[in-house]
Amino acid sequence: MKPSPATLRVDDSPLALAPEAWNALLTASARPTPFMRHEYLQALHGSESAVQATGWQPLFVSAWDNEQTLIAACPAYLKSHSYGEYVFDWAWADAYRRHGLDYYPKLLVAVPFTPVPGSRLLARDDEARALLIRGLQALAEQQGLSSAHLLFGDVRDQLAAQEQGWMARSGVQFHWRNREPLPYGSFEEFLATMQRDKRKKVQQEQRKVREAGVVFEARRGAQIRAEDWDFFYHCYRLTYRAHHSTPYLTRAFFQAMAETMAENWLLFIARRGEERVAASLIALDPERGHAYGRYWGATQTISCLHFDACYYQPLAWCIDNGFHSFEGGAQGEHKMARGLMPVATGSSHWLAHPDFRDAVGDFLAREGQAMRGYVNELEDHRPFKA
Repeated sequence: MKPSPATLRVDDSPLALAPEAWNALLTASARPTPFMRHEYLQALHGSESAVQATGWQPLFVSAWDNEQTLIAACPAYLKSHSYGEYVFDWAWADAYRRHGLDYYPKLLVAVPFTPVPGSRLLARDDEARALLIRGLQALAEQQGLSSAHLLFGDVRDQLAAQEQGWMARSGVQFHWRNREPLPYGSFEEFLATMQRDKRKKVQQEQRKVREAGVVFEARRGAQIRAEDWDFFYHCYRLTYRAHHSTPYLTRAFFQAMAETMAENWLLFIARRGEERVAASLIALDPERGHAYGRYWGATQTISCLHFDACYYQPLAWCIDNGFHSFEGGAQGEHKMARGLMPVATGSSHWLAHPDFRDAVGDFLAREGQAMRGYVNELEDHRPFKA
């Protein structure tokens, strides 16, 4: 029987799509994450963190069958800059500018400010996923956009894009994996698997934090009080201020998280005596046992506090609570010395201009070869015992 025709739709808000239908597609995806939940994307929109005024104009693309059932959808944005993406195309934009062409606006399929690999093209099947990719490309062409990009998609997303002629780009992140089939019994047991110099480095860094009088408290879900969120946000803003930048996320975003996705958050608060001195926020996927390092900040400069708050405390918590993995975020090969290993990531790109498409394709081929060599070199510096 010939399949029924599908209808494509573009909406300027995630609210135009039913949360239940969206989340059902996400749950059935190959690599779901909390960051693709409807509640998370709506919080970005409703808090005015990812809206047209901040350079993220929502253009959510969806596909519907003839019974008006949602069969595919993705978060897409019209971007007027490349901030908050973590797959860097500044050089491409500069090349367009030098040739008198406009690179912006461009079409982006991504979770704003969130470099976490996972499913981006939520689809009932491969046919619906391919329809979504064709719809994205058609939208870019109709709008006269320079390009369309799909960031940190899963393997199915990347394959669907490549089958439509999109170019593949590879990257690397650093993730921790619990031992299989017998998980670590403690953080100390995990450290015992590391080479002596690496193990001693971790122990020395934690000792410096203890000698500074710092202790940690972990709070999860409803245990995180409004005053805790306030303190965390103060620390979060200090981190951006230290880098002479402005926070991407508003306080209202985290308020929405506390109200709609509380069980997906774990907060470490560092104290020295009665004084709070730092906070580290971790995202959780309890159903799949995944944890994600997200944001941190400190009110004081304390040696090695960042490493303890952002790596050692979360890893110990993951081990104690039976979690399978911890993702440390974008970039940072220094994470290898803390037990996080290189993991390949992928993105997909379509450029309208044929000459630029050829030039970027050549660049990506050379970059991909260099990236494979880089990952192989990293593997030679594993921190674990042979």
